[in-house]
Amino acid sequence: MNKFPQAGVAIGVIQDGEITHLKGYGIASKNSNTLVDESTLFAIASNSKAFTSTALGILVDQGKIAWEDKVIDHIPEFRMYDFYVTANFTILDLLTHRSGLGLGAGDLMFFPDGSDFTIDDVIASFKYQTPVSDFRTKYDYDNLLYMVAGEVVHRVSGQSWDNFVQDVIMAELGMNSSVGLYQNIANNPNVAFPHKTENNEIIEIGAYSNNGGGFGAAGGIYSNVTDMSKWVLMHLNNGLYGESLNDTLISRSNHKELWKIHTIINSDPRGWGVYSSHYTGYGLGFLIQDQGGYSVINHSGGLPGMLSMVTMIPELNAGIIVLTNSAPGGLSLITLTNEIKDEIIGAEEFDWLVWAEERLAHSDAEAEAVVNAVWEQVEKSKKIKIDFRNYIGRYKDNWFGEVVIYEKDGDLWFKSLRSPKLEGEMKFYKANTFAIAWDYQDMDCDAFISFQLDENGNGLSATMKGISPAIDFSFDFQDLNLIKIIE
Repeated sequence: MNKFPQAGVAIGVIQDGEITHLKGYGIASKNSNTLVDESTLFAIASNSKAFTSTALGILVDQGKIAWEDKVIDHIPEFRMYDFYVTANFTILDLLTHRSGLGLGAGDLMFFPDGSDFTIDDVIASFKYQTPVSDFRTKYDYDNLLYMVAGEVVHRVSGQSWDNFVQDVIMAELGMNSSVGLYQNIANNPNVAFPHKTENNEIIEIGAYSNNGGGFGAAGGIYSNVTDMSKWVLMHLNNGLYGESLNDTLISRSNHKELWKIHTIINSDPRGWGVYSSHYTGYGLGFLIQDQGGYSVINHSGGLPGMLSMVTMIPELNAGIIVLTNSAPGGLSLITLTNEIKDEIIGAEEFDWLVWAEERLAHSDAEAEAVVNAVWEQVEKSKKIKIDFRNYIGRYKDNWFGEVVIYEKDGDLWFKSLRSPKLEGEMKFYKANTFAIAWDYQDMDCDAFISFQLDENGNGLSATMKGISPAIDFSFDFQDLNLIKIIE
């Protein structure tokens, strides 16, 4: 925490099936100066996905669904980009990141938060999205299909996804402080708030709103290391829980399905990296990799100013939970997790702190150089006179909806009508391209917008992409195809 600016961290460790460490460090909120302890709630973000897959496994146990059920059998209006894919898309396909769509496709509906997109909009969006690979041939991480998985839970069980998870999973395991969505937290002041770092200073930012709950099944849960230790122990015991392991949350056979590799991410018989890994694959809400001769089950999660890492080593009956409320903080998660894991598996000594410092310095310098060059070019281009009338108007993307290019106080501005935090000044860059400096700055997501013009120089359409090479993949501006609305 001295090496990297960090608000707070909470750590839970399980060894030989016993909880050996539960502790908080640092502050939960800079504004109120509250401290982190083992009961402080953090957003676990994408570690929520394993709760969604487990919920579906419970419904399989109850005989209400089968893993190979077609999604259209439960959500008849579900449509993908292709008739064959739609007809054959299964519940397993919702959970395994092999849809054919690109990394984070459609996430812009929910990043930044505050938009008005609903689960119905998500279900309707896929037919407009362009695949980047053939169905079931390639791993590309997604969030939106997990939201559809949450809707399957809702339609089959009759409960909302968050209520099902709270009633059927959390209550059973004694995760008494945890909730499916931020807005479900009631009468519990022990909550961590997100922070970001600017010029080595930690600044508190607002909590991600979950857009009325729509994003929950992909990343909505708030939990603490005490409760998450109970969750991890259940998994280490193959779905069993309770004082004498007499209770079953999910059957052994369906738990095995969660930890089975369904999508290969990487494989090399010669091994790679510090742990000489030979394979990495994705199960159902879990990553599976060999490290140091052990199968390691893990997953990370990230929202603005909130990050999590859950790691399990089944052969050693061990687990590690790290929750943080600072960004950037991904390297802190990896460093803390790997230092503890190395002790547990008896790995050769490796200085993860030095590794993280070198990695951070390199990536920061690279991204900063690219971004600075863009804004330097913008400054140089100020003397070029631009006729704003060529660009002003309403543009529409089939899944993201309408945006407006308008003039304000002598400058050109961009505004999304459905995601109001995406509003910012458009500054001329070069050719037919502008750089947008968003009013929203909780995450670095400034973007280019490039126009295609007609023979008279008037805008017909526009494409976008992030400026920084380090932009979070959920800002999938590159997937937009904005067509001018001619009235």
